[in-house]
Amino acid sequence: MTRKVIILGSGCAGCTAALYAARGNLNPLMIEGLQPGGQLTITSDVENYPGFPKGILGPELMVLMKEQAVRFGTEVVTGDITKVDLKKRPFKVWVGDKTYEGETLIIATGASAIWLGLESEKKLTGKGVSACATCDAFFFKNQHVVVVGGGDTAMEEATFLTKFASKVTVVHRRNELRASQIMQKRAKEDPKINFIWDSVIDEVYDVAKGKVTGVRLKNLKTGTSQDFPCDGLFIAIGHKPNTKLFEGQLELDAKGYIVTKKQPSMATSVPGVFACGDVQDSIYRQAVTASGTGCVAAIDAERFLTHHP
Repeated sequence: MTRKVIILGSGCAGCTAALYAARGNLNPLMIEGLQPGGQLTITSDVENYPGFPKGILGPELMVLMKEQAVRFGTEVVTGDITKVDLKKRPFKVWVGDKTYEGETLIIATGASAIWLGLESEKKLTGKGVSACATCDAFFFKNQHVVVVGGGDTAMEEATFLTKFASKVTVVHRRNELRASQIMQKRAKEDPKINFIWDSVIDEVYDVAKGKVTGVRLKNLKTGTSQDFPCDGLFIAIGHKPNTKLFEGQLELDAKGYIVTKKQPSMATSVPGVFACGDVQDSIYRQAVTASGTGCVAAIDAERFLTHHP
């Protein structure tokens, strides 16, 4: 059975694409991974998604989005995608030992924040540890937060956090930043931002209390460690788009993000294949922008099918 549209991913972008495709009578198949729902499933409070004035838990929002897509006829398959073939239509997608074929494909596999890899960091994610200042800065009004990283993303996060936090400390493993000169200048001239050089974080406190109370810093030059009190920790060492499956089959940019045609189209380098959400967006990375591009991708797919039956 060849589907009209197959959607890879079940985060904000994937669920919105599924909703629009289902309402367009395309009977979409949405394939969700073994950890469905995208990055919002590791976000506690979401207060910047329209329609929820009192806020909503990230996992709860994703359950509602999926329910809405299913209500209109989306079929959902759970499992990790192991291979895709985009050489010709119908496109083929493998989930385990099963193969699915689709006349169009919408890729919404998202991107993953690069974390430090600490057990304490993992346990405190959403409880003071975050990888998105735009999402969570509001919760740190008049508090002291730490930002890890030395690139443009880290400087952007640190600068944005100064609108809320009383103090921002940037921890970087080298003694100079990798960020562009203009971003460095902006951060270094901000009176709320200070820097700790040649250091890494090797522990986040306090798992027992269920919230961030500080970090342990290790100086890479001297080997000495010190406890450093803070109220929040923002990891800004980059994001990695989930595009390994598409290498050699789709045009990707230097960072691995899928290249889409001139906005507002979500068309990729392969006719009939569309991409939406964080898998093609290295700039905004918001739930609402992911949903917006999911809507566009579904409409693009519907129009493509009309002209290429």
